Amino acid sequence: MNTPRQLSTTEIRRDFLEFFRSKGHAVVPSSPLVPGNDPTLLFTNAGMVQFKDVFLGAEKRSYVRAVSSQRCVRAGGKHNDLDQVGYTARHHTFFEMLGNFSFGDYFKRDAIVWAWELLTDTWQLPKERLLATVYHTDDEAFEIWNKVVGLPAERIIRIGDNKGAPFASDNFWQMADTGPCGPCTEIFYDHGAHIAGGPPGSPDEDGDRFIEIWNNVFMQFDRQADGTLLPLPAPCVDTGMGLERLAAVLQHVHSNYEIDLFQHLIKSAARITGTQDVEHKSLRVIADHIRACAFLIVDGVLPSNEGRGYVLRRIVRRAVRHFWKLGALDPQGAFWRMVEPLAEVMGDAYPELVQKRELVERALKGEEAAFAQTLDAGMQRLETYLAQSGGTIDGEQLFQLHDTYGCPPDLIADILREKGNELPAGAMADYERLMEQQRERARAAGKFGGATTLPAELVAQLKPTEFLGYEKLTEGGLEVVGILRDGKPVETLQPGEEAVIMLDRTPFYAESGGQVGDTGELDEAGTRFLVRDTVKLAGQFHGHVGQLTAGTLRRGDRLLGAVDAKRRSATVLNHSATHLLHAALRDILGTHVTQKGSLVAPDRLRFDFSHFQPLTVDELARVERQVNAQIRDNHAAEVHHMGMQEALDFGAMALFGEKYGEHVRVLRMGEASTELCGGTHVTRTGDIGLFKIIAEGGVSAGVRRIEAVTGQGALDHVAEGERRLDEAAALLGGNASDLADKVRSLLDRQKKLERELDSIKAKAASGATADLAGSAVEVRGVKVVASRLEGFDAKALREAVDRLKHQLGSAVVVLAGANAGKAALVAGVSDGLSGKVKAGELLSHVAGQINGKGGGRPDLAQGGGDDGPELVRALAGVTDWVTQKLA
Repeated sequence: MNTPRQLSTTEIRRDFLEFFRSKGHAVVPSSPLVPGNDPTLLFTNAGMVQFKDVFLGAEKRSYVRAVSSQRCVRAGGKHNDLDQVGYTARHHTFFEMLGNFSFGDYFKRDAIVWAWELLTDTWQLPKERLLATVYHTDDEAFEIWNKVVGLPAERIIRIGDNKGAPFASDNFWQMADTGPCGPCTEIFYDHGAHIAGGPPGSPDEDGDRFIEIWNNVFMQFDRQADGTLLPLPAPCVDTGMGLERLAAVLQHVHSNYEIDLFQHLIKSAARITGTQDVEHKSLRVIADHIRACAFLIVDGVLPSNEGRGYVLRRIVRRAVRHFWKLGALDPQGAFWRMVEPLAEVMGDAYPELVQKRELVERALKGEEAAFAQTLDAGMQRLETYLAQSGGTIDGEQLFQLHDTYGCPPDLIADILREKGNELPAGAMADYERLMEQQRERARAAGKFGGATTLPAELVAQLKPTEFLGYEKLTEGGLEVVGILRDGKPVETLQPGEEAVIMLDRTPFYAESGGQVGDTGELDEAGTRFLVRDTVKLAGQFHGHVGQLTAGTLRRGDRLLGAVDAKRRSATVLNHSATHLLHAALRDILGTHVTQKGSLVAPDRLRFDFSHFQPLTVDELARVERQVNAQIRDNHAAEVHHMGMQEALDFGAMALFGEKYGEHVRVLRMGEASTELCGGTHVTRTGDIGLFKIIAEGGVSAGVRRIEAVTGQGALDHVAEGERRLDEAAALLGGNASDLADKVRSLLDRQKKLERELDSIKAKAASGATADLAGSAVEVRGVKVVASRLEGFDAKALREAVDRLKHQLGSAVVVLAGANAGKAALVAGVSDGLSGKVKAGELLSHVAGQINGKGGGRPDLAQGGGDDGPELVRALAGVTDWVTQKLA
């Protein structure tokens, strides 16, 4: 029996890529975890995602064979349960998928034979430990395994429809409810009889003895809406193999967490936490989660309360919780310290991890600090829930504590046990129901759709649109190669009808990279089509969106295209300025700054970028000054065409969220800016004229936005600013030169008047407090005050409550400040009474009667509600409520 080679994870990844390179495959780099130009998918969750349009026939590549090691994230969907990660041998939020692909080239025989060759010859896995599964009607695959490879028939298992419907099987794959699909054959490794579990298809197949290590998907059908399967004209192969699973087999271990990569991370986490038990499950969780979190941040995702950022936030907080469970309570945080050991084991394969290490560390450190604050807020909310219900919580409250404040049920259960209580039996059931509803929403949000905006039959007929717009804004003889009405191809178009026109060539720029699409006209011999937008379809075709206003348009007609030159020119100035702005931000703020999105329109530019705090006035001034200096230097805007790797070696920066081909266009403006960009630009930077920032603000956690104008728009903005200054100066009886002095004098006068007003309010409040102290009702030795005060805000109420507590000694006070139909509420309880009477409970009791809410500490609580008769009745009942509590 052969002994499998024991290889490092890095060597396994390299061997796989080199093996298929030797078989004529193009080695394609991993795409980002955020799928480019695919809003239907939350994260890249399989190796085939970056080739989706190729499989659908909507995109053509220069190669028909590809191989990749794709980083993937599956968190919260059907493929993974976040709460299982770290507690089982093979659950992960992040993993690498090794895959080889054929786009209408080789098919079942080569895919199966090469998989067997790599596993048994290159890696020397013992053949007797391998078995295969095939779809139960796939006799072709069965014959290849049996007759060509030589695998005994008893080790080839036919799997039927085991998921409740025709073609619903572990061995029949489909991209979506309709579209490409086909049977698959999987290769399993037998860990041995000493491990529990049975072979695939058996009742105990979920055991850990037989582990799937390779899946060959044969896409040979197009599934119709009625369920029928039509043969595809060019069958494809999509294969995948989890790197971590394979490493466990080749390194002679059973659990993925025992492989070299994870062991390095686990030992690093143990060192950071001071944990001696390296088998502790929390170390596994941390080791898994740092990979998902770091690579999500590298690919442009930052923690937030929605979408991808929300998933990242959940993973970060789960990791932090496990650090805390291990006693790592460093005020500077702990999770971010895992970035360095991660870069040590994965930085060679993914150099972007090393390049963006500072960004990742800052993002994780900030999120851990924010979580600590949120957890404090969650604990306060828990105290409110317990005060309202007499010491227990329900399932909805448990879900809210987890979902909103990041406090998981096990933490809540621990806190309740410390208080001598337990989670009610029904609470966990309700919590699980609400969590499942959330999972369903996440699955729906992440469902992989197979639709394309351009019909596949039209894609097959067309050649990619030739773009002429870098040099020309008008061109004649443009052939109409397609007309789309309501998404369907038609042959003719009548006046008044709206459509999307496809041309063989065009000077119109299609919206991409943040630059808006061109507008203009298509006309010839009495036919006139107004273009109100130009969009990119299926990644390589320009669609001219608009309306036919004269004549009849037919497929095959030839037209004159004329771009709105003034609009394009203004857009070009703004686009080139974004490149200079990006360079200035990285130079002034740091290399952690990367573009997160942009809008380049004729009237303005908007630029989103990663940064963790607002820009100071000085920083904004320096950015603006540097951009304008580059404009005055009048650098040539050089355009270079080269391969992707050559461009990166040239110093070009690739932008987040953009989808690049094998050959790219590089724009260089002086030494300041070199970026990959397919947009239209100025000839020299001096053409921009003037750059002026008009706004800076936050978009989401860790993302800032700058809005600016250029050229005539910048001059108009400056002129408008001067006009407003002159107008303000005139209102103050001066001119622009002494405006600051006038405003300063006015503010000084305002502050003086506010101090006088505060003094008057304080005297009035002191008098009111004295009157209230005299009206206090005594209950079992405790003075009780409950009163409505006209015009008091929350601040004045808190001060009045504090004064009354001080004057009365042992006291319970509830004050309501009425203003414009609303009431602010403040409740206070003397320190010695908070064991029996809690301010939060009292405030909730009062607020609940006036359509309000509130909460706080046992000695002080705040809230609000409606003013009216109900408020008077609620305050009148305070004495009875306190009497019951003191009984």
